[in-house]
Amino acid sequence: MPKNLVIVESPAKAKTIEKFLGKDYTVKSSYGHIRDLDKGDHAIDIGKHFKPHYIVPDDKKKVVQELKKLASESDVIWLASDEDREGEAISWHLFEVLGLKEDKTRRIVFNEITQTAILKAIQNPRKIDINLVNAQQARRVLDRLVGFELSPLLWRKVKPSLSAGRVQSVSVRLVVEREREIRAFNAKDEFRVLGIFKAKGKEFKAVLNHRFTDAAQAEQFLQQIADASYKVLSVEKKPLTRNPAPPFTTSTLQQEASRKLGYSVSATMQLAQKLYEEGHITYMRTDSVNLSDTALQNAKNAIMSEYGESYAHPRKYATKSAGAQEAHEAIRPTYFDKHFAGNSDREKKLYHLIWKRSIASQMAQAKLEKTIIDIDINGQPYRFVAEGEVVVFDGFLKVYMESNDDEEQDDTASLLPPVAKGDTVLQQKVVAEQRYNRPPPRYTEASLVKKLEELGIGRPSTYAPTISTIQKRGYVEVGKKEGEPRTLQVLTLSQGKITKSTTSEKTGSEKGKLIPTDIGNLVTDFLSEHFTDIMDYGFTASVEKEFDTIAEGQREWNSMIDAFYHPFHDNVNKTLKEADKVTGERTLGIDPKSGLEIITKMGKYGPYVQLGVTSEDQKPKYASLRSGQNLETISLEEAIELFKLPRQLGSFEDVMLEVNIGRYGPYVKQQDKFYSIPKELDPYSITFDEAVGVISAKREEEGKNSVLPLKLGEWEGGELEVNNGRFGPYVKYLSKYYSLPKGEDPTVFTKEQAIALVESKMKEAAKNIIKTLGDKEEVVVMTGKYGPYFTYKKKNYTINDIDPQSLTMEQVLKIVKETPAKKKTASASKRKSK
Repeated sequence: MPKNLVIVESPAKAKTIEKFLGKDYTVKSSYGHIRDLDKGDHAIDIGKHFKPHYIVPDDKKKVVQELKKLASESDVIWLASDEDREGEAISWHLFEVLGLKEDKTRRIVFNEITQTAILKAIQNPRKIDINLVNAQQARRVLDRLVGFELSPLLWRKVKPSLSAGRVQSVSVRLVVEREREIRAFNAKDEFRVLGIFKAKGKEFKAVLNHRFTDAAQAEQFLQQIADASYKVLSVEKKPLTRNPAPPFTTSTLQQEASRKLGYSVSATMQLAQKLYEEGHITYMRTDSVNLSDTALQNAKNAIMSEYGESYAHPRKYATKSAGAQEAHEAIRPTYFDKHFAGNSDREKKLYHLIWKRSIASQMAQAKLEKTIIDIDINGQPYRFVAEGEVVVFDGFLKVYMESNDDEEQDDTASLLPPVAKGDTVLQQKVVAEQRYNRPPPRYTEASLVKKLEELGIGRPSTYAPTISTIQKRGYVEVGKKEGEPRTLQVLTLSQGKITKSTTSEKTGSEKGKLIPTDIGNLVTDFLSEHFTDIMDYGFTASVEKEFDTIAEGQREWNSMIDAFYHPFHDNVNKTLKEADKVTGERTLGIDPKSGLEIITKMGKYGPYVQLGVTSEDQKPKYASLRSGQNLETISLEEAIELFKLPRQLGSFEDVMLEVNIGRYGPYVKQQDKFYSIPKELDPYSITFDEAVGVISAKREEEGKNSVLPLKLGEWEGGELEVNNGRFGPYVKYLSKYYSLPKGEDPTVFTKEQAIALVESKMKEAAKNIIKTLGDKEEVVVMTGKYGPYFTYKKKNYTINDIDPQSLTMEQVLKIVKETPAKKKTASASKRKSK
């Protein structure tokens, strides 16, 4: 039998595939791309028609060496990377770097890791599709050119360490524009009237078909209907059908996992990647809603077995996206009879969501009956309208109902009594409640993905890294505020009497929503002014279509880049020469106490306010903006408040107490000691008694921990030590720190407990290790609670826009270099030294 070498990009994928192939097949991983563009100016030779210069990173040289050796010893090499453009490029790079020959090389693709799919792929090999490779190459080169030219421009004109990108910049623009829509929104109130009626012994709700502009009008109406009689004007019944949503694409999975499970876009993709590599679901980067004939039959069998024949309704969905170019099936379970799969609870929840959506897509319509009752008010031009739905046959609703982004829920739907035209209904209560119209909602990660997809910007593989990047770069942040209460007037008519009361609602909630930062606003405005094409939604979408035409072999990728680059490059040079530096400076007014002007602007270390200007007589005062404040909206009054720190609260134990904000947050200072102020206390309003309470609580805690650090002795070559730290009590062992379980007293923690804790944490950490890099394994790539990261020289670095499986040492060093070191404020440095 011939020797066969199968190369995939992921070790987990290799492990799963190995189970399905015999001893004549060796399955190895390339760990993602084995080469990438060179760094800096050497990456792309613009003079030679944008010829890319690829290099094999140092940490991939061993992988390449091993694969070359195995390839030379094999009769057939099977390139089995993913079936999207990125996967095609990985196969092409392998072919080039390993020096493979066409007669010995087979390209195979499959969108599910099952024995049937793998064997079928081997029976139907093809050649590398150079058009797909060129489309990927065009995207890579174009994005590198845009990033490498725009980023240095932003460093000069806005702020150091910024970056720009073709897709990321328009994504930020969407968030910025939505926030400005919200700020410009003028909330108007009106009174909605809700009636509670009774007929045939059953209560039901109905809404008046008119809204009143103020409380006086609403009260006048209630007075007019205090003794009114009500009759059914008409009853309309009509059958309704509701169809299931199609199976998941990458975009819809990200949106629904956010709505139903609360997963971030990047977390969803990481979990889906694991499910795919373990053979539980089909390929998770896809634009298609299509299911294969085999999948349709398997779904039908599972539905008939589980729910009965009446629930089965096989259907095919058409993919709307003209540029769909990823996998040719929707995301679905590989085995429809398996309701749950995955190793972790989060994986299992995501898998079950995929299973429900896929199964529901092949089930019968839901049949409903909608009833609309119009109720006449004696002597009034208005009428009450009651609506209700009854499920006649649940169909796919037995399994799944798609969520949506609508924040306002209908509170009037109810089951209606069997009334007929002319029937009398009795008024139980009528409530007129003040309601405010709502501004457009802020984007969530899910709704931003939906908008990008609607505009044709980006592709399935780009959504997660794009959204991660704009947060990592500090252009957008996820809001945390719950919202502020707003009082609403309520008028209630009951038994002929009108009573007045109030209720409240939360308004302006930011929790989980994407909010642009000051730097996001400034960069968006700068790029929108000087690079209209780059920031134009239609233009960005048209670039994606250009990539599609390259993938279809209808255009040369070099010519596409050429048409874009030269006007863009000229504009960069022009902007570099002519554009002013962006500071976002805004004059707020005059400080009434000092008579000095107060301005706000962006500085090297962030947004701040300035009192006065530099002169021979005086130096200006500076204060950083607080969390939640921004350059565009901060008022003069808010700015004046910022200059109240440091505050002196009075003498305690013959020493003046001072409140200020430092590197680690707000604190109370007593001579040379610093006490952190808890989050629930505001440094601008904390009282003397509250400050003394902070000091007393800290002293009490220090008294309890006076026995610390607690030496517990040696274990397996290392000393066990218990101590208290900034983030709570911990065990230190071999230069690593292990947090004690919540509620454990560090002063009585035993050696046996410490050993058990360290062992459990080590086992837990081992499960999360993805790979190690370097001869001495000095880099450990892991998956954590907030996504993948790596450790390097005892520090952790987040991995946002790179597949952790394919992370290279070169990329590690680049991330380390680009991650800004935390700068100490003067006060923080002083605190530390003391």
